[in-house]
Amino acid sequence: MSLLEIADLVVEYPGRGFRAKPFRAVQGVSLDIRAGETVGLVGESGSGKSTIGRAILGLAPVTSGTISYAGEDISHPTPARRRELTRDLQVVFQDPYSSLDPTMTIGDILTEPLIARRTPKAAAQTRVRELLDVVQLPSDTIERRPRDFSGGQRQRVAIARALALDPKLIVADEPVSALDLSTQARVLELFTEIQERTGVAYLFVSHDLAVVREMAHRVAVMRRGEIVEFGDGDAVTSHPQHPYTQRLLLSSPVPDPVAQEKRRTARRALQGET
Repeated sequence: MSLLEIADLVVEYPGRGFRAKPFRAVQGVSLDIRAGETVGLVGESGSGKSTIGRAILGLAPVTSGTISYAGEDISHPTPARRRELTRDLQVVFQDPYSSLDPTMTIGDILTEPLIARRTPKAAAQTRVRELLDVVQLPSDTIERRPRDFSGGQRQRVAIARALALDPKLIVADEPVSALDLSTQARVLELFTEIQERTGVAYLFVSHDLAVVREMAHRVAVMRRGEIVEFGDGDAVTSHPQHPYTQRLLLSSPVPDPVAQEKRRTARRALQGET
């Protein structure tokens, strides 16, 4: 049985203006995530990929369809149940600069979800030290504030916060897009190491097919609110079948200028196809 299953999901937002029609951000999407698996969700800006992650977390309205976690329909949970679900479902946001409260120390940021769960203070402090070790940050990080760290280090703190309650699934929404390439590689390696150590599953949301190729066991490709291709990660990212996925692949830069020019030519040949 899948850890999380989405069936015929539709997400709509109210239209802007009097009598405006609702905007449908996601239309009839179905996918599943298994325990310990990474599913990559890739598409261009506005494709609806982040909306799916937000719907899983209860941050976007489910108009129709279902989201099931461990066999339980969580499409419209009560507020109390939604709070309970935060133990198992966590998120790492895109921007490590705005996702951490600049007025709090790192120790307070990491302790907060534990204290909310009524974890004794001594146990919470022990857990924070464990988390810093997992994300490879020094122990004196506890006394410092987010402004004292680089983007990559801040994202490590965000990952540690997501891991605090031992979740079963983390929605990683563009978690490396704000980082430089070398830092991206280190953070992606950290995600992989954590998964191997803990068995956590990821929904890894990204616009970059090359990044998703490094992370995902399976890949779903979104276009205009719909999934146009979903399958084995290597197959989808190396030999895509849908023209849209092929264009995404050809958009990824390569260091060889001759190969890059061939990609540009091939992409131009695909323009206009659906």
